[in-house]
Amino acid sequence: MRLIVALTGASGVIYGKRLLEVLHKKNVETHLVISKAAEKVIEHELETSKESLEKLAAHSYDINDLSAPIVSGSYNTDAMVVIPCSMKTLAGITQGYSDNLILRAADVTLKEGRKLILVPRETPLNAIHLRNMLDLAGLGVMIVPAMPAYYHKPKNIRGLTDYVVGKTLDCIGMDHSLFERWTTSSV
Repeated sequence: MRLIVALTGASGVIYGKRLLEVLHKKNVETHLVISKAAEKVIEHELETSKESLEKLAAHSYDINDLSAPIVSGSYNTDAMVVIPCSMKTLAGITQGYSDNLILRAADVTLKEGRKLILVPRETPLNAIHLRNMLDLAGLGVMIVPAMPAYYHKPKNIRGLTDYVVGKTLDCIGMDHSLFERWTTSSV
């Protein structure tokens, strides 16, 4: 499997880091792009650098590298995940505004009919955010808001993070055991 993973400047880069850890362990070929704003959030929230996350990916690209293979529809990928997805990036994808590598790769993913999964991390949402998400959902984009559940009784932040990452993996079609699935005996 070949996946594009993008981290943008929304709070919640822990989700992107955890997804990269899981994909790395599963030996998935990942193509990573980190926005400039995400670099700052990584330093603040994770107290690490983008380079530490790049080590988890098979390939990484600068946000302005519009010659990267992932900008071409002839370069086959299975899916793209933007995790976390800022409202700025979500708006750019909605409008087809491809002025950086993340936006161009998302545009290519859409035009080629491949899976595009966005994990927005914003609250509260205004009507513009909701309209953009609705427009993208109408195009087949999977919207996975970073809204953890509690039925699996998470014990810590990792349990909450794993739920969102697990739901993201579900959208890709990848097996995992990051959280206990709901059963009628769960109640």
